[in-house]
Amino acid sequence: MAIQWFPGHMHVTKKAITERVKDIDVVIEVLDARMPGSSANPLLAELTAGRPALKVLNKQDLADPARTGQWLAHYNAVPDTRAIALDASQAAPARQITAACHALAPLRGGMAKPMRVLICGVPNVGKSTLINTLTGGRKARTGDEAGITRLEQRIVLADDFYLWDTPGMLWPRIAVAQSGYKLAAAGAVGRNAYDEEEVALEFLNYVKQPYAALLQARFRLPGDAARIAALKDEELLEAIGRQRGALQGKGRVSLQKAAEIVIQEFRNATLGRITLEAPGEFAAWHAEGQRLDAERLARKAARAERNKKEPAG
Repeated sequence: MAIQWFPGHMHVTKKAITERVKDIDVVIEVLDARMPGSSANPLLAELTAGRPALKVLNKQDLADPARTGQWLAHYNAVPDTRAIALDASQAAPARQITAACHALAPLRGGMAKPMRVLICGVPNVGKSTLINTLTGGRKARTGDEAGITRLEQRIVLADDFYLWDTPGMLWPRIAVAQSGYKLAAAGAVGRNAYDEEEVALEFLNYVKQPYAALLQARFRLPGDAARIAALKDEELLEAIGRQRGALQGKGRVSLQKAAEIVIQEFRNATLGRITLEAPGEFAAWHAEGQRLDAERLARKAARAERNKKEPAG
């Protein structure tokens, strides 16, 4: 089942970005370093086309460092784009942002031409935490619930550096099915938009190969990493539930409770440093999603054409 979530306040955000970007020098997109491709908003890329972009891979302390390096190389190879990785709660790395913005827009600065920056990101990616670090205070609300920020706000970082914060925004249709599950696992999607058991199974299906050793160590699963990687997704979820005491009547495992445990462990980063996609993998998923979406639109157009030709009554 595809995961989609685009509540009403996101329509308002889209309109606000469309208007604001006309006067913006640099667009900062905060990404989740554990899923940089899936947390990059294609609608934002469309709305801000032609503006220099700074990709901030936040939560890099939770991500696989080797894969973070791959994603930084990927984004830094894109024209008019820079990428940095940081932990938004640490002040020193966060200061890299102002320097990167000046590098992307070297003609802006000073009272006559102040730097005007728009900061965006999907819900729960750590954008508000980053803003609070940059300002040295609590300018933005934070929390582990998707959709905390609801209104655009202007923040003065320096006399000649203005930052516009926007609410977290997804996009109307998530064409890459894998991205929907990853965003749900990370908490970027509202709770009513997904089934936790399904998300946990998709998560385990991916991580049981590259990160089997982490699963074995955290959940104290019997056997070695090779055995864990060979388990079916349902078997692995059941084994985790049994080890954690997620039981119901007659000693049966509650897969719902086990799923909640798996998702929470990932969000809390207690599983270890995990990244759910590499650049090449995401490119393949994206291409397949685009193909399936094109087929869907073609079928829709064909139905509409047939309906036009059918006589009324």
